[in-house]
Amino acid sequence: MTTTNMTTLNLAEAQAQLSELVHRLAPGEEVLLTENNQPVAKIIRGQPVAAGNSRPGPGLCKGLITFMAADFDAPLEDMKEYME
Repeated sequence: MTTTNMTTLNLAEAQAQLSELVHRLAPGEEVLLTENNQPVAKIIRGQPVAAGNSRPGPGLCKGLITFMAADFDAPLEDMKEYME
């Protein structure tokens, strides 16, 4: 179980320093906003998302094919009837 660091601020205080407040939060840190001593909102800094591609980029396997048969693009015997 992880514990989070939570700060409580009045809504007026938070509004005055919102930009600074958001930028100084650590990932997972929380700020509880109150109005008239009642909780009204919670700001939670999200975890950074790794920027990864689901697909490899073009040319990733360049140079790995070392042999290609001379007739690799010749029509297949099974397809001859469709080629006529």
